[in-house]
Amino acid sequence: MTAAPFFSIVIPAHNEEGCIRETCDAIVTEFTSAGIADYEILVINDNSTDRTEEILRTLAGNNPAVRYLTNTPPHGFGFAVRKGLENFRGQAVAVVMGDLSDSPKDILEYYHAVKAGAECVFGSRFIKGAKVIDYPGIKYVLNRAANWFIKVLFRIDHHDITNAFKCYRREVIDGIQPLLSHHFNLTVEMPLKAIVRGYQYVTIPISWTNRKTGQSKLKIKEMGSRYLFIVLYCWLEHMLSMGDYRRHNISPPRKN
Repeated sequence: MTAAPFFSIVIPAHNEEGCIRETCDAIVTEFTSAGIADYEILVINDNSTDRTEEILRTLAGNNPAVRYLTNTPPHGFGFAVRKGLENFRGQAVAVVMGDLSDSPKDILEYYHAVKAGAECVFGSRFIKGAKVIDYPGIKYVLNRAANWFIKVLFRIDHHDITNAFKCYRREVIDGIQPLLSHHFNLTVEMPLKAIVRGYQYVTIPISWTNRKTGQSKLKIKEMGSRYLFIVLYCWLEHMLSMGDYRRHNISPPRKN
């Protein structure tokens, strides 16, 4: 039996036949070039009706660092990520999109940050040193408004809470349970719960590139009330729970 890796990369994938191979290959190339082998790529095939699973079967057969699981109903982004969080084998996990919008170089930076002792690594696309390529205009406006609202409501110094591309140590994933979100609102539930429950995070600038193939799975009209619900849910825990869910005996993050 092979030893468990230190770092896991969870990728939810629904009908990503046009890019999932390129995404996995790019991550493998980045980590191999850096001489790093203690990682895994765990792709969650979420009810794909195209060739996604066939491609994943080939990738997993050719590279022991890649494995995949097929999500059983109910389906959706949140359920797929949650299945990945129930099955990753590392001491830390990064949630990464399957369309190569998240840079493999930034994934490697996350790896180094948690190796150095960070509990959470929150990338930001909107700080000095970050880069955003071809971000849709209406999504940009809504993104900045939503992040401003969250920043003011929780009084936090972070500009990109809504971005799914973040990294957490295993004890953080255990500490933010139970996760409720079924959809893309999971992307705000996870970091807000981590903050509210007392876990420490570091912020690094990252790059983001709009997908070149396939279609975005985020439906803005369907998600507004869901995002608001989960934000207010986390805020109510922060304001009214009297610290019942906040971790105690906080010690400095360990290094590996």
